[in-house]
Amino acid sequence: MSFGQVRQRRLSDDIVTQLEAMILEGTLKAGERLPAERVLAEQFGVSRPSLREAIQKLAAKGLLSSRQGGGNYVCETLGSTFSDPLLHLLESNADAQRDLLEFRHTLEGSCAYYAALRATDLDRQRLTEAFDRLLDCYGRSGEVTRAEEGAADASFHLAIAEASHNAVLLHTIRGLFDLLKRNVVTNIGGMYAQRSETRDMLIVQHRALYEAIIEGRAEEARAISNQHIDYVQEVLAEVMQQERRELRAQRRQGL
Repeated sequence: MSFGQVRQRRLSDDIVTQLEAMILEGTLKAGERLPAERVLAEQFGVSRPSLREAIQKLAAKGLLSSRQGGGNYVCETLGSTFSDPLLHLLESNADAQRDLLEFRHTLEGSCAYYAALRATDLDRQRLTEAFDRLLDCYGRSGEVTRAEEGAADASFHLAIAEASHNAVLLHTIRGLFDLLKRNVVTNIGGMYAQRSETRDMLIVQHRALYEAIIEGRAEEARAISNQHIDYVQEVLAEVMQQERRELRAQRRQGL
């Protein structure tokens, strides 16, 4: 019987494993700058040559990039689900906006479910901060721009994804963040004009979702998330129907 030799693992491989785990779990975000080599080496308790070797390996994998005189960064494009040109196409197409809402229905329901099951005290603290920022936007109607409200809404849903502790869900939501934010901005303009109760309904829905997650009611959190998207779809369908009616009326006027 023969045995293969046990190969000693290089220290840089251990550093790579730790940094990859931090990227995967979302601790290190796309575009984020790593601490200076000296600081990072001290934190890991390793030599700077070993750290540099690890950084080179991660750069070769396309996870990190180095900027001359500017340090090391997590690659900007990491987790970018859609490119900017495609973002523009999606946000300007009514059918694509509908498709995005259907996608959100599945994605955000799962995030809410797992967040209710797995959220830590720190996750709940961050979710509370995101929810408070959203409430602040709702409370300053007329003072807050739609862009600000859209960013607060998207950040709330991102906090839920982070609390889900599911790396695939988290990075999908992060990759879609700009599209999600723009989708919210597009939606709320038409919804507020269509139904006067929309703002109050969104406050009630988001509060119910927040409380279900905080209290660990997983199935209820998923159901509330789905009901929220259902409501948005319902109101936007009315908006589109009204727009079609107005276009028909304009065409008749032109005859």
